[in-house]
Amino acid sequence: MPTLIPQPTTIRVPGDKRIDEYIGHVNSATPAVSVAHMRSPAGWTEPGQCPDFDEFTIVLNGTLRVEHEGGVQEVHAGQAVVAHQGEWVRYSTPGGAEYIAVCLPAFTLEGAHRDA
Repeated sequence: MPTLIPQPTTIRVPGDKRIDEYIGHVNSATPAVSVAHMRSPAGWTEPGQCPDFDEFTIVLNGTLRVEHEGGVQEVHAGQAVVAHQGEWVRYSTPGGAEYIAVCLPAFTLEGAHRDA
């Protein structure tokens, strides 16, 4: 029988970013994949990370800035980006953004290996 996910779990993070996790460790006890709706205000940034997962991101509104070892990419509404497992990235939203992030396997803070 299919499993209904009646609502996401909202996770508040520093910098006033809102994460609504629909599928993943927190909301559905799913270790294989996580699916979350992100809303980041203008000026938000997070520490760099070198994750143990691939992250597939679709930008719905605004612009997501992705810093990586080779430079910087600006990902605009209607575009997507794939950050590959084991490569260093840092996300920020200079003007604010709304996006969907899918991590395979599911996101964990420990697995993100964030910069100190």
